[in-house]
Amino acid sequence: MATPEFITALRRKIGTDELWLSGVTAVVTRRGTEGTEVLLVRRADNDEWTSVSGIIDPGEQPAVAAEREVLEEAGIVAVAERLAWVHTMPPHAWPNGDKARFLDLVFACRYVSGNPEPVDGENTEARWFALADMPQMRMTQLERIDVALYGGTEAKFER
Repeated sequence: MATPEFITALRRKIGTDELWLSGVTAVVTRRGTEGTEVLLVRRADNDEWTSVSGIIDPGEQPAVAAEREVLEEAGIVAVAERLAWVHTMPPHAWPNGDKARFLDLVFACRYVSGNPEPVDGENTEARWFALADMPQMRMTQLERIDVALYGGTEAKFER
């Protein structure tokens, strides 16, 4: 994943100390032949399937960031319809020693147009999955999808 320039500039000043960053997760859905389908991408850095996610640029509106990330990463035009969940993620450390903690804003997004494809090199695949045919994913990813689709009232995915 390419590091945004504003983070690179901050790292020159603070080194590897923990950064508090705002990010978005875009749970994009469409109506398919088998019901609701969810857009997922396979990350290039760890080979895991996830919803599209990314860092909010300074001054950028979060919903706009979600829509931008979907277009940049998967070639899909989507509209962020509602903020579904705001939560903090556990601290993360990268192999180079950089540390960060994210405030994640999960948006329920509606598909508008486009065919999924990995666009910017951050992912190796992008495709639609019927809810009954979801790939193996971390529970934290499934929780985001649950909240975006069902409001978090009950878990729909068992792993």
